[in-house]
Amino acid sequence: MIDEADAIAAATGHAPHKYATLVLAAWRGDEGIAADFVKDARASAAQRGEVSLLGATGYIQGVLLNGLARYDEALAAARSGVEHDGFNFSGLSLVEHIEAATRCGELDQARTSLGRLIEFTRAADSGWARGVTARSQALLTDGDEADDLYRLAIKELTHDRVAVEAARTHLLYGEWLRRSRHRSLAREHLRMAHEMFDTMGANAFAERTRRELLATGEHVQARSTRPVTALTPQESQIAALAARGMTNPSIGAELFISPHTVEWHLRKVYTKLGINSRRALPDALAVESPAGTRNAGAVSPT
Repeated sequence: MIDEADAIAAATGHAPHKYATLVLAAWRGDEGIAADFVKDARASAAQRGEVSLLGATGYIQGVLLNGLARYDEALAAARSGVEHDGFNFSGLSLVEHIEAATRCGELDQARTSLGRLIEFTRAADSGWARGVTARSQALLTDGDEADDLYRLAIKELTHDRVAVEAARTHLLYGEWLRRSRHRSLAREHLRMAHEMFDTMGANAFAERTRRELLATGEHVQARSTRPVTALTPQESQIAALAARGMTNPSIGAELFISPHTVEWHLRKVYTKLGINSRRALPDALAVESPAGTRNAGAVSPT
């Protein structure tokens, strides 16, 4: 959908809509791409006075850094999202801020944000709203009350089909259960979270969950050791054009997508092919398709 939106923006001469690309990069845990996009977005937002985009970057960095378990940085980033209060992302920034603050021992900050979150979610009154509120409250409680709140959050988020937040709740509940010395039950929730994150491609959260599973005594294979998956048709097309020596702007112009989107796809191609630069693409593509059939159609965008 992002690729299609970028193509429409390029064809009509409109500025690309950056929010979705930023959010996707953050949830995938792709720090390099997210950092580039955030830098560009902040500069653009400051120039145009777009407060909502400044608030969005705080939320986006909060997600990214919480996934990477860099809680000090996540705390500062999410706080900037809360302070900008651009309405559309401020509630989400509060959720990230509460998690980071509790991990950093900044409980007063967490309680202040929880109070604001409760005001927002009471007005929304959706399963998503009730679920993230219950989970955030659980982070600031203990004992049976915390257990009940985590279970309520999983129920609400699963029922409302907010799968990625349900996975995060399984992760946080599993972390809490392990610290409470309920290792067997912790493994159940952590396994579920790991499978969900891995399937979604939420790589940073999947790795955070894997490390937590290892702490319970369970062996979990690192994602990077699994067989790579096949390139998608668009990845094959972009890879073939890049292997010819075309620049990202040239590829983007030919395929009606942004240069940032080209770079994003190329990073996925490098990971799948086990390389780290476009110079290695010709040989890697030749190995990937020795008969010349797999990527032959990708040489020409027609």
